[in-house]
Amino acid sequence: MKDWNVEKIGVVGPGIVGMPMAALLANAKIKIGNSSPAKVVVIQRNSKNSGWKVDAINSGKSVIGGIEPGLNDIVEKSVKEGILSASHDFNDIADADVILVSIQTDKKGLEPDYGPMFGGLTSLAEALQNKPAHKKPIIVFESTLAPSSMMTVMKDHFAKFGLIEGKDILLGNSPNRVMPGRLVERVAASDKLIGGLQPETPQMIKEIYSHIVKEGTLFTTNSLTAEIEKTLENAYRDVRIAFSAEIVRYCDDHNIDFFRLRDKINERLSQSDNATTDPNAVPSGGLLIPMIGVGGHCLPKDGILLWWRKIEKEQNTTNSLIVGSRAINDEAPQKSIELAERTFGSLDDKKIALLGAAYRFNSEDTRNSPTLELAKLLIEKGCDVKIHDPFVKPDDQNIMKYGFDSIFTNDFNAVLNNTDYIFLCTSHKYYMDDSEKIIHNKTIKGVFDGCNIYHSDTVSKIEVPYCGIGRGVEEPSDEFTQFVYDSFMACEKGVANEVKSLIEFFNGNYAQTDFNKAKFEDVQHLASTCSTGCEIVNPGQIEKIYSYNGFQSKLVEYAFNAQILPVNETL
Repeated sequence: MKDWNVEKIGVVGPGIVGMPMAALLANAKIKIGNSSPAKVVVIQRNSKNSGWKVDAINSGKSVIGGIEPGLNDIVEKSVKEGILSASHDFNDIADADVILVSIQTDKKGLEPDYGPMFGGLTSLAEALQNKPAHKKPIIVFESTLAPSSMMTVMKDHFAKFGLIEGKDILLGNSPNRVMPGRLVERVAASDKLIGGLQPETPQMIKEIYSHIVKEGTLFTTNSLTAEIEKTLENAYRDVRIAFSAEIVRYCDDHNIDFFRLRDKINERLSQSDNATTDPNAVPSGGLLIPMIGVGGHCLPKDGILLWWRKIEKEQNTTNSLIVGSRAINDEAPQKSIELAERTFGSLDDKKIALLGAAYRFNSEDTRNSPTLELAKLLIEKGCDVKIHDPFVKPDDQNIMKYGFDSIFTNDFNAVLNNTDYIFLCTSHKYYMDDSEKIIHNKTIKGVFDGCNIYHSDTVSKIEVPYCGIGRGVEEPSDEFTQFVYDSFMACEKGVANEVKSLIEFFNGNYAQTDFNKAKFEDVQHLASTCSTGCEIVNPGQIEKIYSYNGFQSKLVEYAFNAQILPVNETL
């Protein structure tokens, strides 16, 4: 856009995406078309749970808890300099040149839940009725969207308010790749996708983001490709976790050392990482690390978002690896209880302390936390459950949603007293630093490691019965290792076949111009830029379902059978 002036940037939603983006955009002192740095205004609706964030930001404080290196200092500095501020009033960004939308999206059953998103977009669209006539603001969705949403749902929503895409506004999307505990680092260093409905839009967004993405590469594409790639990133990781869960459950049933197997497989794949021995390392290998469940905002929903339009058209999901992985991963809390009971005996009516309510280490994020599901299952068994976390607030909305406020505490000593069994659910550094209270606790009856926090040198010091996910002691045989490798490669090919079919479906049903069509090769390349590992192989024929002593991977069965009954065949 010629003579483009960027005087104000709005950020709607100061969560784990919006807060670091707003802080870094303010800190960058962006000057485009004028000599003064663009002001950054954060918008947060005045809700019961989150309304406090406006006053916090305006006092120079980040609203993100847990350990977030650098973020508080950047917020404090930017507020003092008068560049960063926050408001409850959407009218304060009616004259913004760029508006980032960082509102949480979720799923409701087998479809997206855009309720909160529409609430924010409606308020934004109403405010933009008063925008200066000469301005055509770029609205950038940092939120994850189901493929085709930009071309249909979001564009149509603004049109209802007379805001026509390409004429009155420009719509783009740049799905985030942040990670709790490393927000500032990930924004600056991660490669980032930028999509749009018009060819000019991604280029303009890139000009803005180049001021804060200093070490990563900015890739421009269309909105559909960005939507597919983002949901695929998390769906693919969900599949890898599910495959690893299938294998670890077999290992636990047969006393095989899963972590020794993991290192063998990942070395063979040239995808080794440090996560086997470092509980605060992010797994990026082929075989990941199954825990008590899969939490967080993205992984439990994004596979469903990727499949939404096909499900909407009543197309068959029976042989979908992506949809099938959800069922495997949802079983994890119950499987953890069963594993613990094989060592400790029945847990019925026992006193259980669950350590770690957040889904991720060193974070306060409880969204879809498997700890909460585990607590629910244990309570149903008559257990007296206590939950501890050093970072999560007692009034956390998910703690309150489950009705667990009466059993949650930040007092570590209190939760360790008068308990029968300790379940380590989240590998907070806090629990590693204070491990002596667990290792030498003779008042308890057992320790269950559900997050790969302790290793042989520590386990040997624990003075009560211990068990953990993947903690068998037998060396994996060469035959078993080959079976796992072959099954993994078949699963990888199955994912590629499924993605190719999905892309063909989206192009045939939603892409109205050549610019807005997705290509498998582009999605494959962009996925490979994900720092946690998303290497999609080429599609191809799967020769057979591999078997070892009667054991077969369900995911490989899905991949093989999809070639007989394709995933795009209607029910």
